[in-house]
Amino acid sequence: MIGGGPAGLIAAEVLSRAGVAVSLYDQMPSVGRKLLMAGRGGLNLTHSEPLTVLLSRYGAARCWLEPIISEFPPEALIGWAHRLGQQTFIGSSARVFPTAMKASPLLRAWLRRLAGQGVAIRPGHRWGGWEADGSLRFNTGGGIVHDRPAVTVLALGGASWPRLGSDAAWTAHLPGVAPFQPTNCGFAVAWSAHFRARFAGRPLKRLAVRFGSDVVRGEAVVTQTGLEGSVIYALSARLRNAVHAEGSATIHLDLRPDLSPTALADRLGGPRRSQSLANTLRKQAGLSPEAIGLVQEALHAGAAADDLHRLIKSLPIRLLAPASIDRAISSAGGLRADALDSCLMLRDHPGVFAAGEMLDWEAPTGGYLLQACFSTGVWAATAAIAWLARPA
Repeated sequence: MIGGGPAGLIAAEVLSRAGVAVSLYDQMPSVGRKLLMAGRGGLNLTHSEPLTVLLSRYGAARCWLEPIISEFPPEALIGWAHRLGQQTFIGSSARVFPTAMKASPLLRAWLRRLAGQGVAIRPGHRWGGWEADGSLRFNTGGGIVHDRPAVTVLALGGASWPRLGSDAAWTAHLPGVAPFQPTNCGFAVAWSAHFRARFAGRPLKRLAVRFGSDVVRGEAVVTQTGLEGSVIYALSARLRNAVHAEGSATIHLDLRPDLSPTALADRLGGPRRSQSLANTLRKQAGLSPEAIGLVQEALHAGAAADDLHRLIKSLPIRLLAPASIDRAISSAGGLRADALDSCLMLRDHPGVFAAGEMLDWEAPTGGYLLQACFSTGVWAATAAIAWLARPA
C-alpha cells in the first residue's frame, strides 16, 4: 500500500483482513492527515440521499464509479464506522457525520484495528516509482529503500492541500494522467478597495446563487480576493470550466430567496422620505450589511438604481478565476479511467491498482468525496486479493 489517506487505509484493512501481509508506506510523518483536516468541519462521511441521486453527483465519472460505489455504498460506510465504535447521525442537510463531530476518535480506533490485523505502517517514505528490476523505490530522507511486493495498491491523493501530503509528485511516474485542476474552491472577484476593506471575511447568509439553469441555496463568504463557501463550491466545476472557456463566469445572487419579486417590490415601493439607500435596504428589504454592500458595489459598477428589487433578486457577480489548487478543498483530474481496467488495475502495470483522489473524478462537498475514496479503496483491495488468488 502506498498512501495513508482514507482510500489507502481502507484498502490496507480489506487486504489484511483477508490474511495478506500489508506494508503501508506514506511520505508524511503520520497517516490520515487530510482526514483529520476534514474532521475540523465535522467529518462529513457520506450523504443519506438515495443512491441514484448520490451517484449523479459524480458527473461524467458516474459511468465507471457506479458499480464501485454500489458495492460499498453509504450504508456500508456507516456500518463500518459503527463497527469502529463511532456512531453517526444525519444532519439537517441529510449529510452523515460521526456523533463526535471530529476525525481523531475514528482514526485512533481505525489504526488500532489495522495494527491488530498486522498492517505495518511505514511513514516518511516518499515513493519514487519503479527500479529497472520492478521493485518499488522509496526515499526516506536518509537514503533509498526498496520493496518488491506481490501486489501494489496506490492511493497517492490528488493535488489539493499539498502540505498534508497530496502534492501530485507521483504523476512523474505514471502515464495517463489528466491535468489536475481545483474544485470545491473559491473564485476571484474584482472587489473595490472599499468593499474589500469593509467586508472581507464576512459571511453572506440566506443566499441563493444561480448559474445558468442551476440554483443553489446556502451560504458564502467574502474573501480578500473573491467569494468562497458552500454555494460556490457546489457550482465550482461548472464555474471553473466556464472561466476556462470564456475568460470569466457571471453568477447571479438572490439576496432574499425567501421573498418573491412581487413581495420585495411591494416592500421597496413605499416612500423613502429622508432615508439613505443603506437604511432603505436594511429596513424595507431586510438585507444584512454584507448584502447591502454587494448592492452598493453593483450600483457603483453601473447597475440601474431605479430597479432595486430586481437587482436584489438577481445581483450579478463576475468571477475571474478559480482559487489556486493548493487552497481548494479537492481537485479534479488525475489518473484517467482509460488508464485502468474495470478492477482499477493499471493497464501498463499488471498487479498495480489505484484508488482515491488520484483517480480522475470530482464531486461537490457533502460526503461525496470521502464516499468515493472509501469505495474505490475497497474495490481496488478486493481486486488485488483476486489477483493474488489467480491461478499460477
